[in-house]
Amino acid sequence: MEPTTRVGNRLLGALPAADFDLLAPYLRKVSLEGDAVLVRSGDLVEQIYFPLSGTIAFIMDMPNGQTVATAVIGNEGAVGILSALGPSRSPMTAVVRVAGTSLQISPARFQAALIRSAAIRDAVQIYTRVLLAQFQHVAACNALHSVEARLARWLLHIHDRVDGDFLPLTQEALAELLGVRRTTVTHVVHKLRTLRAIRSNRRGLIEIDRPRLESAACECYDVMRRRIDQIVSPEGMKPHIPPVHKIVRAPDPLLVKVDVAQRHPRTHGTSPRPRDH
Repeated sequence: MEPTTRVGNRLLGALPAADFDLLAPYLRKVSLEGDAVLVRSGDLVEQIYFPLSGTIAFIMDMPNGQTVATAVIGNEGAVGILSALGPSRSPMTAVVRVAGTSLQISPARFQAALIRSAAIRDAVQIYTRVLLAQFQHVAACNALHSVEARLARWLLHIHDRVDGDFLPLTQEALAELLGVRRTTVTHVVHKLRTLRAIRSNRRGLIEIDRPRLESAACECYDVMRRRIDQIVSPEGMKPHIPPVHKIVRAPDPLLVKVDVAQRHPRTHGTSPRPRDH
């Protein structure tokens, strides 16, 4: 591991310089090997990762041993960031699907900076919105769309986060993403090959034809991509400061009487007598 001074992560890159400097001395650049497990479901989060390249999948592990992906992230996100709010066990398994590099920091160091920085707290809240957007849409997509459309969507999401048109994904990795058996993956891959949306070889590489793959995907891909880009855009990353509204209080009846009396003084007793009397 080595210290790093360059920011290639969009979440960290959006921080003001003074706030990033609270983290910089403790960030370390590490390699992310393909298929490496960064944290398993139920384990305490020991490191927070801010990917610079590559792709990481969040996998839900079911009691019967089945798995299904709930989100994929690249340099727009982080792994384990919510642990900075307090010691917690990971609800999902984070697996490196495409090798890359990442910045790494301990939850304790990140939490110490978060306490001192409103901008870092805002970044955590914004990224939480990014994850929730993916979780919600993936759940709906899994329920409503075909396996072929879902596979095309996942391949496009991963392609957005890597260089080149070759994706290093085995059938085991695709089965884990989709939550289906390998026999189903074989059938679905054959369909996408028939559409010439993908070409695969025995080395575990999938070559994609981007336009044809977009045609095979459901509308969820474009909706999710635009929504995530909007949230992590420079405008979306700006902290929301609610407008200050002037509070208009109801007048105190006693003060109203005093004010009226001061503006319209009256003599004590009966009304003044006419001058002729």
